[in-house]
Amino acid sequence: MKLYKHLLVALGVSLATVSCDDYLDVNDTPNSPTQNLVQPDLLLAGALEDPYRTPLSVQMNTTGNALVNHWAGDINNFAGGFQDEFTLNFTTTYQNGIWNELYRSCNTFQAIINDPTEDYDNHKAIAKVMKAYYFQYIVDLYGDVPYFEALQGGDNLTPVYDDAETIYRDLVVQCNEAIALINNSNSEDAVVGIEDIIFDGDMSQWIAFANTVKLKLYVRQMELAETNSETKSYLQSQFSDLDKNFIATDALINPGYTNVVGKQNPYYASYGFDVEGNPTSNYEFIVPSDYSAQFMKGQPTEDGVNTNIFDIRVQRYYRVLPSAGEVVGVVQGADNVSSPPALSELGPGLIISSSQDGYIMLAAESYLLQAEAVQRGYMSGNARDLFQQAIRESYRSLGLTLAQADEYITNSNSVNLIGYDGSSNKIEAIITQKWIALCGRFGMEAYIEYNRTGYPDIPLPIIAQEDRRPVRFLYPASEISTNAANVPTQAGTAVFNDPIFWDVN
Repeated sequence: MKLYKHLLVALGVSLATVSCDDYLDVNDTPNSPTQNLVQPDLLLAGALEDPYRTPLSVQMNTTGNALVNHWAGDINNFAGGFQDEFTLNFTTTYQNGIWNELYRSCNTFQAIINDPTEDYDNHKAIAKVMKAYYFQYIVDLYGDVPYFEALQGGDNLTPVYDDAETIYRDLVVQCNEAIALINNSNSEDAVVGIEDIIFDGDMSQWIAFANTVKLKLYVRQMELAETNSETKSYLQSQFSDLDKNFIATDALINPGYTNVVGKQNPYYASYGFDVEGNPTSNYEFIVPSDYSAQFMKGQPTEDGVNTNIFDIRVQRYYRVLPSAGEVVGVVQGADNVSSPPALSELGPGLIISSSQDGYIMLAAESYLLQAEAVQRGYMSGNARDLFQQAIRESYRSLGLTLAQADEYITNSNSVNLIGYDGSSNKIEAIITQKWIALCGRFGMEAYIEYNRTGYPDIPLPIIAQEDRRPVRFLYPASEISTNAANVPTQAGTAVFNDPIFWDVN
């Protein structure tokens, strides 16, 4: 992706405005004087960067990686950490920022969509796609949520809650409308330029991304379709009309990240080093879980899984510990007595530089979504080829070579869980490779996919107080207090027994 080194300067005023917490407060109305004065082209860069900076790259990622047994804490040097994730103690105050930030970001996309002029169809199309992309996460974590009456700011502070499945279907509509806006744009529409910090104004890539978002919405419902004939009919109808043009390279974001306070890549600023080169607290605290490290090293895990295949991606996700000559992790929930004396840190495939690109979606995920759709019979194609191309894309995104990827594919192909030909359950193999590919960068996506499929079969933290992982998040206490008339009643046990509509495990 081209790095726009000048963008933060060229759009300094608009980026600063769009990124301001007060300006993007979820309770602001898109029709307020502040937002109404800002053109869509000036709003777009900040609208795209804000949700990556806040919930996606850090809060959702950290939480998800802990929940799917990729990350643990350095118990040798820190007391506590990941306590809620390891004990599985989810309450109405747990990770409320995810709800707040996702709604705040969608509010800004809605402001672009609501712009009264007719000259920004391409900008509005981008906003529609990104609103669908992020709103899916709101539904995937909370279920029924405000949607049709939401994002109206001061015009409606107490929106009703809508059915999760109904929202899902409208997100597809939003993507279709976005594609139509792009295809029907004319010479009078404003050209998308440097404000597009994801695809550099390439609207054909936005069409491919919109199709991939639709594919992701469809695949999420495929387990449900196994027992629900109406859902199956819906998916079959949608796939018959689906343009099989999906993203083939990573969807990256970079407005000009640089080694200046407030302008570092937010992932690097959180998990890496500050502008003076000092390690952040997250860099010092986060270590590989023993399960994640052992699985990818092809060594016995705590529950006895052993593929006997070394996956060099483990040395890109985590640093090799010099004293051990390999990546070393710790069992989730272990104390400092049972922990190894030294543990690996986050690796060079994740922590690169202040100016590194951010990830919106991996090409590996796109290919694995396609592989599953083909494997389940919804799309034509070769699931094996798509599966293996996903592995190549995962290797590439971590700075590894095609030769290294192909060596792993050859060695693992006949092995259950990680190789296509050798796996008795192809869907389990697809999701297991997705779990590996998402490691460290899209932890929440891996958690949602685990809830959908039950794969991979990962052990609970040893201090877990329940016998299964949460299937949802509870509605935030702030929402309960301000929108009490509409928030569905939830018992605390809902996190374990009230799954999202697509979760039929």
